[in-house]
Amino acid sequence: MDLSIQESVWEEERTMKIDEISKIDPKKFTFVQKDSKLHDTKFDTKPIGYFKDAWYRFSRNKGSVIAAVIILCLLIFAIVVPIFSRFNVAYFDTRYSYAMPKSKFLSQFGILDGTKDFKGLNQQSYDYYNAIPGAITKVYRSYEVTDSGRTNTYYDIRMDSYAKVGFATLTLTKDEYEKLVAYEKETGIQVVYPIVDKNKISSPSYDTDVNVWYKHDTKGKAKLDDNGNYINIFQTATEDNISTGNFMTVNNDGTLNDQGEYTVKRYITKNDGNTYEVRALYSEYYKYIHGFEACFLFGVDSFGKDILVCLASGARLSFILAFSVSIINFILGLIYGSIEGYYGGKIDLVMERIVEILYDIPFLVMATLFQIYFARKVGVLPSLLFSFVLTGWIGIAGRTRTQFYRYKGQEYVFAARTLGARDRRIIFRHILPNALGTIITSAVLLIPGVINSESVLSFLGIVSLQTSTTTSVGTMLANGQSTLSTYPHVIFFPALFISLLMICFNMFGNGLRDAFNPSLRGSEG
Repeated sequence: MDLSIQESVWEEERTMKIDEISKIDPKKFTFVQKDSKLHDTKFDTKPIGYFKDAWYRFSRNKGSVIAAVIILCLLIFAIVVPIFSRFNVAYFDTRYSYAMPKSKFLSQFGILDGTKDFKGLNQQSYDYYNAIPGAITKVYRSYEVTDSGRTNTYYDIRMDSYAKVGFATLTLTKDEYEKLVAYEKETGIQVVYPIVDKNKISSPSYDTDVNVWYKHDTKGKAKLDDNGNYINIFQTATEDNISTGNFMTVNNDGTLNDQGEYTVKRYITKNDGNTYEVRALYSEYYKYIHGFEACFLFGVDSFGKDILVCLASGARLSFILAFSVSIINFILGLIYGSIEGYYGGKIDLVMERIVEILYDIPFLVMATLFQIYFARKVGVLPSLLFSFVLTGWIGIAGRTRTQFYRYKGQEYVFAARTLGARDRRIIFRHILPNALGTIITSAVLLIPGVINSESVLSFLGIVSLQTSTTTSVGTMLANGQSTLSTYPHVIFFPALFISLLMICFNMFGNGLRDAFNPSLRGSEG
C-alpha cells in the first residue's frame, strides 16, 4: 500500500475518535483530590533490603534449608565431639581393634550392642571363645558336615566383640597389684585370674595365648570332664607364685567364690618381687583403670582408635582446611576476575593467558610433586594447602569475569559512571552485588570440593594426614577399605559423613544461587 494512502487512513481514524470523545457528557467526569495536596505516602510495610530479600527467597527452598541444617549439624559434630569425648585421637587400645559400634542405652533394645554374627566356626574356635566369659552371646545352631569320611561340627553364633578380647597378661608394680587386689575385695568383681601352665599347652598355636586355660588336644579341641565342663590347666601353687588373702577362693574353672581364701597366682618378674605379671580379664581391668566399661558408639578401627572421635577430629581438620582454601581462593578469584571483566581489552587478554597456563597443570600431578619435594620443608598440611590455592581460584575468577562482562554494559552502570563514580565504587557497589549469586554458589561449592579432593589424595596414598594426634576423613576411608567386607563399620561412618556433606553442600549452594541472583526476583524459584 502507498504511504500517502496509509497516512490518510490514519488521519481519518484519529478524527473519528476525537469526535466520539467530544460527544461524552462532561458531568460524568469528577475531580480526584481536588482540594488536597499530592505528596509521597509512607510505606505500609518495612522496606526489604538485598540480603533480607535473599533470606526470604532462600527460606522458601525447603530442600536447601534442610541441607543447611544438616551441614550445621555436621559442623557442630566436628566441633563438640572432640571437646566432650572421653577419648582423643591419640588414644588407642589395640586389644579392642575392630570392636563393633555399641551404645549402652540402645543395647537394651538389641541395637548397637557391640555384637557380630559369625558363621561356620569349627569346634576348636567354638571351644576357644566359649571359654572366655561373655564372649558368645547366642548360639544360632550347630551342625555337622562330613568331608572325606570325617565328620566335623560347626557353629553359627553371635559374639560380643568387646568380651571376646578375653584375658591379657599385665605387668604391674607391687603398689599397682595391691591396689587391684583391694579393688577386687571392695567390689567383689574378679579381675585377676590364675596363671596358665604353659607346659600343659598341647596345641602349638596356643603357646602364647592366655585365653586358653582349659585342657585340649593337639588340634585345640577342648577336653571336658564327665559333667561336660572345661578342665583347667592352671599352674600348681608354689611359694614363689602365690599371693593369698582372706576373702575368696578359686574354683576349678578359675572363677572366685564369695567366701574363703583368695588365691592369686602370679610371677615375680623383677628383683625383690616389686613387679608382678598377672593374668587379668581385660574387660574388667579396663573398667578398673578408666572407671567405665569399654563402649564406642561408632566402633573401633584397626589401630584400636575410637572412630567417633577420630571422625569428628578428622572432620574438624577437613573443615578448617576447606574453609581456609575457600576463603583464600574466593578473595583471589574475586579480585582477579573483577579486574579481567571490568577493564577487558589487553589486560583481559594477558590475564587470561596466565589462567590458561595454570589451568593446564593437572592437580593430581601437582599435589603429588608438592608432597614429594615441598612437604619435606614446610610439612604435609601447608604443602597441601598451597596445592589447592595455586589453581583453585581459577574457577571463581572465570565466573566473576563472566558476570562482569554481563553487567558492566547495563544502564545503571553507565548512569553511575556519568555521575562521576570511581571504578572501585562501580565494581563493588553496582556490578558485584548483581553478580554475587553465581559467585557465592561457586565459593560454597569449593568447600566440599576441597574435602573431596583431600579424601581422594588420602585414599590413593598420595597424602597422609595420619599422625599420633591428627587424622582426616580421607585417611579414615583409606584405612577402612581393606575391611569393607568383614568390618564395614570402619569405613561406613566416614563414607556416610562425606556423602552427606557433598550432597548437602550442592543443595545448599543451589539454594544460595537462587536466593542471591537478582534476575530471579519476583519469580517463584
